[in-house]
Amino acid sequence: MTFDHLTAPLTIGSTTLRNRIVMGSMHTGYEDRSQHFGHLADYFVERAAGGVAMMITGGFAPNVEGWLLPGGSMLRTSRAADKHRRITDRVHGHDSRILLQILHAGRYGYHPLVRSAGGRKSPISPFRPRALSGRGVERTISAFVRSAVLAQRAGYDGVEIMGSEGYLINQFLAARTNDRTDAWGGDATRRMRFPVEIVRRIRAETGPDFIVDYRISLVDLVPDGQTWPEVVELAHLLTGAGVTMFNTGIGWHEARVPTIVTSVPRAAFANWTARLRAEVEVPVMASNRINTPEVAEQILADGQADLISMARPLLADPQFAQKVVQSRADEINTCIACNQACLDNTFAGKKVRCLVNSRAGRERSLVLMPVPSARRKRIAVVGAGPAGLAAAVALAEKQHEVTLFERREHVGGQFRLAMQVPGKEEFAETLRYYRRRLDVLGVELRLGTEATREQLAAYDDVVVATGVRPRRPDIPGIDHPSVVAYDELLRGEVEAGRRVAVIGAGGIGFDVSEFLVADAHQKLRDWQRQWGVTEDPGAAGGLTGKQPEQPRRQVYLLQRKREPLGKGLGKTTGWVHRAALKDARVEMIDGVTYERIDDDGLHITVPAGQGRSALQRVLAVDTIVICAGQESVRDLVDDTDAARHVVGGSDVAAELDAKRAIRQATELAARL
Repeated sequence: MTFDHLTAPLTIGSTTLRNRIVMGSMHTGYEDRSQHFGHLADYFVERAAGGVAMMITGGFAPNVEGWLLPGGSMLRTSRAADKHRRITDRVHGHDSRILLQILHAGRYGYHPLVRSAGGRKSPISPFRPRALSGRGVERTISAFVRSAVLAQRAGYDGVEIMGSEGYLINQFLAARTNDRTDAWGGDATRRMRFPVEIVRRIRAETGPDFIVDYRISLVDLVPDGQTWPEVVELAHLLTGAGVTMFNTGIGWHEARVPTIVTSVPRAAFANWTARLRAEVEVPVMASNRINTPEVAEQILADGQADLISMARPLLADPQFAQKVVQSRADEINTCIACNQACLDNTFAGKKVRCLVNSRAGRERSLVLMPVPSARRKRIAVVGAGPAGLAAAVALAEKQHEVTLFERREHVGGQFRLAMQVPGKEEFAETLRYYRRRLDVLGVELRLGTEATREQLAAYDDVVVATGVRPRRPDIPGIDHPSVVAYDELLRGEVEAGRRVAVIGAGGIGFDVSEFLVADAHQKLRDWQRQWGVTEDPGAAGGLTGKQPEQPRRQVYLLQRKREPLGKGLGKTTGWVHRAALKDARVEMIDGVTYERIDDDGLHITVPAGQGRSALQRVLAVDTIVICAGQESVRDLVDDTDAARHVVGGSDVAAELDAKRAIRQATELAARL
């Protein structure tokens, strides 16, 4: 496939971009302290050198009230602006452009100084906001303008005004959060006055050539959100006020509709972008769940957008744009939208990382430099799961001679199981990337080969990545024919019956339950019906009633712990899994004692609670799936003559923890 649209230059205002690929805003954790700006510069420079046309920083608050967290990123003084030069100057040295995002958190701020359009508390912050007074609104507008002027001084090519995702500007726009009766509230047009004044005054202070990008909320996905006619009216007003272009935002952070997790269909919101583009004369960027050049190219070719905003895909592969330009798109390390190391880290106050690219955010400290020829080794890697694949590729990038052994006839390990789960099909992209990378780097791949001690003795070094096997709990009747391990089920070696009990409610238990109740490869319209999303222009927030599909099976999801199921799942994805299983009528039971398994089914005791005594139940199921943890496969590890290094599940058995496995393997390769 050619990418003529994606690689074509585009002039916006007085600035010409070399292609249509933009790295959207993502808070990395390096924005909050100027002493970390060197790391932040390295992060952006690697993407600029990788060919991206323009990048947008994580959000910087215009004042203290706009902080996301106490002491968070902010731009309000000349001294602070001058420190940004170490970022902008280096980025410009690679023919890339960079915008600073101005973000006022409003009621999403996690501190006692929060201000909003009104006094309604956010469901995702414990702090109730105070409503801005009329003078407070004016001061806040001035703070936005001051930040934009300082960004210009700092060498940024422009600013992005964060007007979506439920932050302060969105809070002014929606009746959900704006119950004011003054000049900044009331009807929809008065609610729009706040962002329009911000843009108008920024344009007046920064001149005609400074890029003013406005991130507009195309669909709020919350009750009492904006309607589509209101979004269009706002876009027209903003264009008149001096906006250079629009980036697109989807959904508020408090929305109960997923927008960026891997189960969301690719380009799920491109139709909204197309509708906006038809209404305005300035360029429009498409965003959300666009992770491959093929999808991006099709959006541009169909006239749905002028530019493509991708944040996490550029986190996963800094050379994304360069590979597209060089006809190496098949070598792209695709973002699988897992959120485990990026957004989950952000909301936990940690530095951003990437599951499939361990160097993301560590461009300075985790370097894979080729070793001198005199130090190159013959290295065997045993096991072609995520850890083994990462080790083999990273070692080969350092120009060691690598042989990868895998006892099965295909690579993938636990990732190959994960990609069978509906909504996790993207995991196949990581295996596609690694297979291609093995070919490019000349790694010898020996499939269907059980590595022996004698074979490994011929190598200078050995990396053991033989992974895990399911743990089999000690339950009377565990050998009953109805009992299967999760890996047997996901490989298709066994077929579950109509009624299924899943023992173990960690990440694997949730995945297996979704595998049992849902169909794979969900179409966009089916996904919209499942989550109650409508493209009806008159629907406030783009919401309608949910119409989940009929589950394929009756499923019981059980755990021994006396706590809510799914408590340990990812912050940004766990609620999605819990909601999907609830809609599929999966019965979730905690505090279970497993008594026995026999021809009648699974006998359990449910603890006392809510005024009732302990209850004994028999779940009359056809199949019982064991998801009760894993054990490390350490056959080679125990042979001290053969095993030199151990990574991934072979080292520590943990539930499908590919993040740790890939990171550990990459760090090992960096040291060898």
